[in-house]
Amino acid sequence: MKPIELIKKFTIILVLIGLIIVFSIINPVFFSLQNFTNIFIQQSYVIIAAIGLAFIMISGGMDLSVGYQMSLVGIITALAMMWWNLPVPIAVIIGLVVGVVLGLINGVAAVSLKVHPLIITLGTMTIFQGVSYIISNSNPIFNLPASFKFLGQGYILGIPVCVILMIIIAGVASLILNKTYFGRYVYGLGSNEEAAHLAGVSVKRMKICVFIISGFCVAVSSIILVARAGSATSATGVGTEFTCMTAAVLGGVSFKGGAGKVWGVITGVLILGILSSGMQIIGLGTYPQYVAKGLVLLAAVGFDNYQKNVKVKK
Repeated sequence: MKPIELIKKFTIILVLIGLIIVFSIINPVFFSLQNFTNIFIQQSYVIIAAIGLAFIMISGGMDLSVGYQMSLVGIITALAMMWWNLPVPIAVIIGLVVGVVLGLINGVAAVSLKVHPLIITLGTMTIFQGVSYIISNSNPIFNLPASFKFLGQGYILGIPVCVILMIIIAGVASLILNKTYFGRYVYGLGSNEEAAHLAGVSVKRMKICVFIISGFCVAVSSIILVARAGSATSATGVGTEFTCMTAAVLGGVSFKGGAGKVWGVITGVLILGILSSGMQIIGLGTYPQYVAKGLVLLAAVGFDNYQKNVKVKK
């Protein structure tokens, strides 16, 4: 592979390294093991949710309801423990099942109504939002059990549990996309849906499956976030979908589908995490971070279109 091709392929890694160098020069405090550990802990739930969304995006779809899926899963999981007095493992399983069901609803609606998932999930996002606030009565749920909070705050052999879960899900997702027929079908569906159909792929079933996978990942992400916070509100996780979308596109997942890797998604999330951490350390507040993330998303979309146009010309 030529040097220029290597640079293009690993541009995202170079950007990540560049940001680390810049913020470390501005403030040496940034370059510390504690800071990098905090970034991984803070971004672990985002990485998991982004991996789930990546399955949908690679297949050519989109999900805007991720944030309120997290909200609803978090509220129901917390209620199962605090109001229904269910054991923590049962409550966690209920939360995972809820996430899968929400993904199933999105997938079935998109296939049945034959409307782009972007529109479908815009509608379900509002529904999930309303249900979450109705169930919680707009009240936060505090004092979650210590055994549950261990999922977001605990350590095993010195490694944060949330990071371990993130590594497991990333490894399984990468294996599915790169080493299985299912993964090939996901890429094929995003590249050319008609060709995938003619090749014998059940397009409808595949679309539903990727939404279910995303729903499961979102549920794990929500449980980790609620466990880390030690409480649940209907605002938990809201807005995560845009961070995941930005990270996925930044990491090489195309809006048009058919392209993207798990390592790229993880790198994209870490870039946003490092950008946020670095800006905080040098004294910039929340609002400048919003501006920076918006500019990063625009740059990522522009680069995605550029890459597509170059491939078309070839």
